[in-house]
Amino acid sequence: MPKRANGAPDSADRHVRTTCAIAVMAKASIAGRTKTRLVPPLTADEAARLNTAFLRDAADNILSAAAFASIKGWVAFSPAGAETFFRSHLPDGISLMETVAPTLGGCLHHAAATLLGAGHGAVCLLNADSPTLPVAYLATAATALAGPGDRIVLGPSTDGGYYLIGMRRLHAGLFEDIAWSTGQVLSQTLARAQALGIAVVQLPAWYDVDDHDTLELLVREVLDGRPFRDVDTAAPAVWTRGYLAALVRDFGLRERIGAGRDEGGRAP
Repeated sequence: MPKRANGAPDSADRHVRTTCAIAVMAKASIAGRTKTRLVPPLTADEAARLNTAFLRDAADNILSAAAFASIKGWVAFSPAGAETFFRSHLPDGISLMETVAPTLGGCLHHAAATLLGAGHGAVCLLNADSPTLPVAYLATAATALAGPGDRIVLGPSTDGGYYLIGMRRLHAGLFEDIAWSTGQVLSQTLARAQALGIAVVQLPAWYDVDDHDTLELLVREVLDGRPFRDVDTAAPAVWTRGYLAALVRDFGLRERIGAGRDEGGRAP
């Protein structure tokens, strides 16, 4: 721990120890390798560009939340060597760390261990698929982790996973033997927390944009003013809104979404 000459902890170090690091788990926008479940109705290039818009909105949301709680914004990124991409698209207030592991659980564990090891008082790991996630949820998560005692925070997603996991201490067991990318992630994580004797604070549920139906839900929310939840204020998602508006205006996105819904037998 850095100290002054008189042996007292440095003020910068004290600030870090009272700060919650919120890190977006992010992939660089590479056509054909990013947001592939949105192809179709998007093209591979459009899906990659939408991923970039999501990242910019996630960064802005974290910086906005920092006005209400002691928060430091990060992006934990992959693949290796992609720092230039992220630095060119993200605001200066967001720090970067490379996080590459064979599994999602390994990436989550590495990011949490690194940020807690750097001295942050708590860490929240955030998905990159929820650009309209209310800023208040991020501030609430950081605040819930600021008090004494061990606990975790979970933000459930509507697909059975979670959009956020936060903790004050590293609990490796929360990232081991989880059926990632399935509807069992949240329930398995809750069961693991109970087995480990860790208290859980749950945030309201929100949605991940990772398939045709949730893309349609996003378009309705940001372009048609049909909120996902009436009781909470969604983030403005300025970058996402702008890009989707351009796709609707110039490239017939609504028609493509409608065609995909009809072909897939989805309800309107």
